[in-house]
Amino acid sequence: MGVSDLAYGVYERRLAKRLDPAKLPRHVGAIVDGNRRWAKGAGTNYELGYKAGADKISEFAEWCDSLGVEIVTLWLLSTDNLQRSQSEVASILAAVEDLMDRLASEQRWRLAVIGNLDMLPVESAVRLKRAAESTNGLPGMRLNVCVGYGGRQELTDAMRSLLLEQAAKGRSLEEVATTLEVDDIAEHLYTKGQPDPDLLIRTSGEQRLSGFLLWQSVHSEFYFSDALWPALRHVDFLRAMRSYALRQRRFGQ
Repeated sequence: MGVSDLAYGVYERRLAKRLDPAKLPRHVGAIVDGNRRWAKGAGTNYELGYKAGADKISEFAEWCDSLGVEIVTLWLLSTDNLQRSQSEVASILAAVEDLMDRLASEQRWRLAVIGNLDMLPVESAVRLKRAAESTNGLPGMRLNVCVGYGGRQELTDAMRSLLLEQAAKGRSLEEVATTLEVDDIAEHLYTKGQPDPDLLIRTSGEQRLSGFLLWQSVHSEFYFSDALWPALRHVDFLRAMRSYALRQRRFGQ
């Protein structure tokens, strides 16, 4: 082990030790960006980039669990991504499906698939739902995997679901409009029943949310990391948690 590795280890332990458990987020969301750029930089193909990204998800979940995070929401495949070439979409889905099967077999965390699964190939949707359902009832951390997800699509689906529900009750559009409350819409989101994310992390240096949890992130803290997702280190994660904790302390929360 070199001097730089020793210094890194000391710094990492110091960061972890200084985190106040009472100030850490309950729900962490992450936009796992940079898999293709990482693959290009490593001189390999994007299939291996997506596989490396999937492997990092398991590691990231471990980091969150070790700090007592209750819910982790990870954006793996957006509705925009579905417009990429058929071969690339197939590579992403293969990596996600293998990841879900592996996580389900471990029976450690409660898995949920979030997104419009009707936009996916039927075989993929069935496989993802089967993996998630096999973890129903498990205690501990909940891991939401966003596939075929887009913030605008979620809001569209939520309003469609709400209107169909109200129509089934015989209510007119005018009646729905005059009684509509914020909570009525929240009850039809993909994340209904779950607390909103406290902290949202995006990797790869991009400083935008791209529609991730549009409704739910209104009060979230944001942390943008320059690291590409497969190269995200534990110390990068700890810095994000420290940033969140410091803001909570600063504002007396």
